[in-house]
Amino acid sequence: MEWKKEIKILFWIIALFLFAFFLPLESFRFREAIAATLDLVKWYAREHVILCLLPAFFIAGVISVFISQASVLKYLGANAKKWVAYSVASVSGTILAVCSCTILPLFSSIHKRGAGLGPAIAFLYSGPAINILAIILTARILGFEMGIARIIGAVAFAVVIGIAMSLIYSKEEKVKAEEQMDIQSIPEKRPMWQTAFHFFVLVLILVFANWGKPAEGVTSGGWFWIWSNKWLITSFFALLLVISLIFILKIRWYFVLIVTIVTAVSAFFTSGPLVPMVIAIAGLSIITLIDKQDDENRQWTLSTWDFTKQIMPMLAIGVVIAGFLLGSTHDDTAMAGVIPNDWIAKLVGGNSIFSNFFASIVGAFMYFATLTEVPILQGLIAAGMGKGPALALLLAGPSLSLPNMLVIRGVIGTQKTIVYVVLVVVMATISGLIYGGLF
Repeated sequence: MEWKKEIKILFWIIALFLFAFFLPLESFRFREAIAATLDLVKWYAREHVILCLLPAFFIAGVISVFISQASVLKYLGANAKKWVAYSVASVSGTILAVCSCTILPLFSSIHKRGAGLGPAIAFLYSGPAINILAIILTARILGFEMGIARIIGAVAFAVVIGIAMSLIYSKEEKVKAEEQMDIQSIPEKRPMWQTAFHFFVLVLILVFANWGKPAEGVTSGGWFWIWSNKWLITSFFALLLVISLIFILKIRWYFVLIVTIVTAVSAFFTSGPLVPMVIAIAGLSIITLIDKQDDENRQWTLSTWDFTKQIMPMLAIGVVIAGFLLGSTHDDTAMAGVIPNDWIAKLVGGNSIFSNFFASIVGAFMYFATLTEVPILQGLIAAGMGKGPALALLLAGPSLSLPNMLVIRGVIGTQKTIVYVVLVVVMATISGLIYGGLF
C-alpha cells in the first residue's frame, strides 16, 4: 500500500537525520576507526585488488570457460569418488598463495561448473588455510609445533566441514548428483596439457607476484632469494603467458606483442609493479575481447567480468565494515577500530572455552591478507594471548572474513553461509582447546 511506502521513506529520513545528529566526531576512538577504515580501504585497493584479485578473476574465468564441465565433475562433482574429491579439494591450497577474498572467484567458478557442495566448501576453506608460504612462516615465527598443528587442523577442517555440509544438505546433493548423471561429456577443444599450462602459468603469476616478505632480520635462504627476485620470476611466467596466448589461445601475435612492449616500457619508466600490472590486464582484456579467431577467448574475459561484478561490491562493503569495527592491521600498521585491540588481547588469554571461542569469532570476522595473520598473532601472543586461542584464530581467520562471508552468501545463499561459518568457528574453538591443553 502507498502509505507503507511513505512510512518507509520517513523511517530512513529520520534514521539518517539521527545518525548525522549524533555522529560522535569528538570521540578519539571514532575518529581513529574512521582513519583505520580509510587506511585499510586504501591499502586494499593498492596492494590487493590489482596484484591478487584481478589475476584471480582471470584464473576463475579459465575454469569457467576453458576447463570443461566434465573435468570439474570428474574430480569434484556430486558423483565423483569421495576420496578423490576431498583429497583434491583439501590440499589445493598448497599451490595457492591466496587469502579469504582471493579464493572467492575460484570457489564461485568451480561451484558454477557443478562441483559438489562438500568438495567446493573444502576447496573454499583449504585455499587460504594451508598455502605453503603461510605454513612455513607459521612454523618459523610461532614455533614448529604450531606449524604442524596448522597443517593437521587445516586439512582435517577442510574434509570434515566439507563432509558435514554435504550431509546437512544431502537432499540437494542427491538431486544434483542425479542431474549430473545426464550431462553428456563434450570432447575437449584442445589437449588437456595446453589448458593446464595456461591455467598454471596464471596461478604461478599470482603466487610469485604476492610472495610474502621474509621474517624480520632474514637476509638469506631460499625464501629471501625468491622474495628479492620475485618480479624477475613473475616476468618469466608473464613471458610464458605470452607464449600461451599466441600458441594455445591463437590470439594474433602482433596484438600480444604490442601489449607486451607497452607493459615492458611502463615497467621500465615507473616504480613498482602496479602500473605495468594494470596495463597488462587492460591489454589482455582488450585483445581477448576483439579476438575473432576463437569466441572462447572473448568469453574468457566476459566471464572474468561477471565474477568481478558479482564479487567486488560485496568485498568493498565488507572491507569498510571490517576496518571500522576491527581496525587496520596490515604490515606494521596497527590502527584500532571501534573495538580496541587491547580489549581483544585481554579476552584471548589462557585456554578457556570463552577465550578460544572469542578468538575464533574475531578471526572469522577480521580480514587478513595473505601471510599477515602470523605477525599479527606474534604481537597478540606477546600481549598475553594463549596458544590455544592463537591456533583457533589461525584456523578460523585466514579462511573467513566479513567480506568473504558477504560474497559466499551471494553464491550459496544465507543459510548455507551461516552453517559454514558456524562449523568453522566451532571446530576452531575445539581445536584451540585441545592444542592449548597439550602445549
